[in-house]
Amino acid sequence: MKNFTKFLGVLVVTFSIFSCNTDKKSATDVEIEKVEVIEPVLVKSILTAKEQASMSPDEIIGRLKKGNENFVNNVLTQRDNSAQRRLATIGQYPKAIVLSCVDSRVPVEDVFDLGIGDIFVARVAGNIENKDIVGSMEFATAVAGSKLVIVMGHTACGAVKHAIDNTDAASMGMNSLQNLLDEIKPSIAITEKNGEVSSKNEVFTNAVIHNNALKTVDDIRVTSPKMASLEKEGKIKIVAAIYNMATGKVEFIQ
Repeated sequence: MKNFTKFLGVLVVTFSIFSCNTDKKSATDVEIEKVEVIEPVLVKSILTAKEQASMSPDEIIGRLKKGNENFVNNVLTQRDNSAQRRLATIGQYPKAIVLSCVDSRVPVEDVFDLGIGDIFVARVAGNIENKDIVGSMEFATAVAGSKLVIVMGHTACGAVKHAIDNTDAASMGMNSLQNLLDEIKPSIAITEKNGEVSSKNEVFTNAVIHNNALKTVDDIRVTSPKMASLEKEGKIKIVAAIYNMATGKVEFIQ
């Protein structure tokens, strides 16, 4: 019995030594995988006059759609803002002008994955047009060479909601706001009454937002014979779009 116990002890020690040696060998044989750290490539350039001139309105829409995909997928282009800022002092050649609502939840450049010098942005509650806005658009297109005019409404627009609900801004001393809401009301009148006429009716409200963007496009053509002429010649396009705040997606309406 003593001999068997001694034999068993020797066997355990031998196994332990063998196991340790095996572990040491496997540890030295395993190659450590090297992970290459790739620094992001920063875009330093801005649009040039040649690049602006070479793009068609439809090509620009295609680029903006791709930029919006980047935004939706959270893969925005990395930019060297300092370098772009310095280059922009030389001149600007934006490819488009976007008329957006003032809503702080609609970051226009980010929505299209754009940077310094890429687009003009005009903002007014309810994305309606007025003479100053249209004048700015004429500067952007006829003077500065932009090929595309976008009127971009958005879901859950507060201005449209107040217009639908007949908010009496004038009684609160806000006559200018009342004038703005009155500009939206024709779009309410032409929208099919699908259920309750209330901002709580999301389907109806979104339809008004859609029609309001289209109405602004029509109003721009009427207010600016110059831009209407450029569009007929195929030199520019004036289109509407809707930004969905829940998804980040922009739907172009042509």
